[in-house]
Amino acid sequence: MRVPGPCAECGARGAARYRCPRCGSAYCSVPCCRTHRERCTPDSPRQREREAAGHGPSPGPARSPGSLEDVLGEEDEQDRVPPQKLQLLGESEELRALLLNPHLRQLLLAIDRAQDKSSLLRKFMQEPLFVEFADCCLRIVEPPEKENVLPE
Repeated sequence: MRVPGPCAECGARGAARYRCPRCGSAYCSVPCCRTHRERCTPDSPRQREREAAGHGPSPGPARSPGSLEDVLGEEDEQDRVPPQKLQLLGESEELRALLLNPHLRQLLLAIDRAQDKSSLLRKFMQEPLFVEFADCCLRIVEPPEKENVLPE
């Protein structure tokens, strides 16, 4: 897992575990978040227009510690799955069938609630059911290339 960088507000090294959803600035704590929020400027003209019109920040999924923005930095952008491919997950009957399993749902909830998600993921990758789930997700977002197929 990536080591957190320095906090943009207080400068604490290796402590910036959270990111501002508006501008992407990294910070380490609630006090630093509050300080940052007071002087944060939106990073896109569209966000500025929305906020000027009184609509607030752009709507989006709720962010919590350990959210995607906290885990992936700019250098990890190539690992991010595009929204179009993520939508395919919701359309997969095979994935829906797997998610009917209460044990798998409990594993996923445990990961969502865990402080140390990466070590729990490593542990769960020893569970055949979780591996089947992960493999199913990967097949959907990154279909395997056909091997040993001769061009016609």
